[in-house]
Amino acid sequence: MNPPISDTFSQQLQGMRTALLDQLRSQRGGEINRAEAAAEARDQQSDDWSKADADRDLAAALEERESAELVAIDEALKRVADGSFGLCLDCGMSIPNARLHANPTALRCVACQEKLELAHGSAMPAGY
Repeated sequence: MNPPISDTFSQQLQGMRTALLDQLRSQRGGEINRAEAAAEARDQQSDDWSKADADRDLAAALEERESAELVAIDEALKRVADGSFGLCLDCGMSIPNARLHANPTALRCVACQEKLELAHGSAMPAGY
């Protein structure tokens, strides 16, 4: 991938990373850490324990997803830096730019991603 194109994807990934970190800070009420956010949420809970449990489970699932997304972005930035960005992890062929613009953390071309999903019997997250 030539430098101007990799710069474009690097900027897109950096923007995604910044937006995701801003979203995480906002969800946690600013710069507070996870433990402080949990204590604050616990203090604000109503007497409806089942709703509180469901809310906590949802928040944990969202945070896990966002953490995985952040890791995928950081890994894509490493691939940009080492020159392997845009190459399919399985077949080594170039991943089309249209796919990378839609999902800059994609690890595989469409054909290899479909093979992987068929082998696992279900759709996997797009970055895998």
